[in-house]
Amino acid sequence: MNSKLKIVYNGLVTENPTFVLLLGMCPTLGTTTSAHNGLAMGLATAFVLMCSNAVISLCKNLIPEKVHIPAYIVIIATFVTVVQLCMNAYTPALYETLGLFIPLIVVNCIVLGRAEAFASKHDVADSLLDGIGIGLGFTLALTLLGCVRELLGSGSLFGFVLLPEWTNMLLFVMAPGAFIALGLLIAVKNAINPSKS
Repeated sequence: MNSKLKIVYNGLVTENPTFVLLLGMCPTLGTTTSAHNGLAMGLATAFVLMCSNAVISLCKNLIPEKVHIPAYIVIIATFVTVVQLCMNAYTPALYETLGLFIPLIVVNCIVLGRAEAFASKHDVADSLLDGIGIGLGFTLALTLLGCVRELLGSGSLFGFVLLPEWTNMLLFVMAPGAFIALGLLIAVKNAINPSKS
């Protein structure tokens, strides 16, 4: 496989932040009560990942070693602010729903981890591809989890009712349902593509 495609593939499959690395559990479990919310949170995080990875890779030789973590956080916070302001301006209802989880992208271990582990050691193109791969992997995971929880809990998918109301299992739109659905999805992922230890 081409090395550039392998970087994206790793983020989607072999290093998927949710299903393999089990990172970013706070937004994963907190925002996925519906497929729409999961998709929106995933895309917001993906945007921040791509932009911050590219900028950190560009600036890696200009940032002194002693202050690299605070500098990375400032760069990440800049892009989170852009997402927050745009979401508040153009999709206020979604912004209200996701609430505190948008500013918390700044301290999401996925974003800071990729800045430290990948972007600070690779060129801009590879760092951007890493941001795309990890971002898409996170978006895919949150959307799938949101789909499962919304379908089982509300009988709908992206707001379209598919199942009769009597089939709804309220547990899946509550916090315990998030853990159960995530565990089931990880089990399915491991059955299809087992992680190598």
